[in-house]
Amino acid sequence: MAMIKGTTILAVKRAGKVTVAGDGQVTLDLTIMKHGARKVRRLYHNQVIVGFAGATADAFTLFDRFDQKLEQHNGNLLRAAVELTKDWRTDRVLRHLEALMIAVSRDHALIISGSGDVIESDDDVMAIGSGGAYALAAARALVRHSDLTAKEIATEAMKIASEICIYTNNNITLEELDTEEETAENKK
Repeated sequence: MAMIKGTTILAVKRAGKVTVAGDGQVTLDLTIMKHGARKVRRLYHNQVIVGFAGATADAFTLFDRFDQKLEQHNGNLLRAAVELTKDWRTDRVLRHLEALMIAVSRDHALIISGSGDVIESDDDVMAIGSGGAYALAAARALVRHSDLTAKEIATEAMKIASEICIYTNNNITLEELDTEEETAENKK
């Protein structure tokens, strides 16, 4: 997988919730161009959360294409991800896009790349981008040694990454999904 400079995206699944967090910094060469970019979005009727690391225009193209794949495959995240990577590798325009994505649904959390990677996490924590390794390490430590929620872990891990990675800021966007079906008792 390619090393993408310029952002941090983190996904944490814990106790019936999955949270995707992304920082807001856009860096061009050595200049911070924007502090509040929104790199985490909901797709497919708010049932899928996607975060991107890479060139902003490339990411918007991939968001649109991925949403189309999700619609074609009735929200099946795995199938849509595989089909997106096929297009990404073979399409003359798409294959030049430089980005990585994290995509989560109730059932799956995936890292998706243009080189054909569709990777599922072993431990319910995954991260991409220049600050991804820092956020991943912090999140894994918090999962193992705290009772924090997925949202709290994602927030704290992103703050730690922003203190270390020069391409990551602490303007954090969070999106969360329930991963467990609501029972009749929970709905009351």
